[in-house]
Amino acid sequence: MKHIAIVFLGLVAALGNLSYAQGAPQMDLQRVKLSAGMYLIDTQVAASPEERSIGLMFRKEMPASEGMLFVFEQAAVQCFWMKNTLLPLTAAFVADDGTIVNLADMKPLTTDSHCSKQPVRYVLEMNQGWFARKAIKPGFKLAGKPFESK
Repeated sequence: MKHIAIVFLGLVAALGNLSYAQGAPQMDLQRVKLSAGMYLIDTQVAASPEERSIGLMFRKEMPASEGMLFVFEQAAVQCFWMKNTLLPLTAAFVADDGTIVNLADMKPLTTDSHCSKQPVRYVLEMNQGWFARKAIKPGFKLAGKPFESK
């Protein structure tokens, strides 16, 4: 009986930590610098399934020149939504060579789906309006380590 109680308490503690992780912004993600022409972008990298599932949820602010780069194992049509995301964002769906395939403005706290127009491995989320203010459109090429030939 004592062992069952210990296992139960351990399970409750683990579930509590999972719940907290899903209800709080991610910290300590790897970072990578990207460039969009003369503009530098400091990105946090969400590469694991857990990191990608949390993304920018629950954050109340993000610095102007910062974003989040979602990295997937293989190219596929990627779709994003904004459930539990408080910030208005623009998603850039990016090909392996850094070319922006399409952009999607996304409203906070919605489950509207925003998808890439072709298979991609990368999605860069920035504060809404950042790409427009910099006149960055589909076809523009981003540079940085993720997009360098291997």
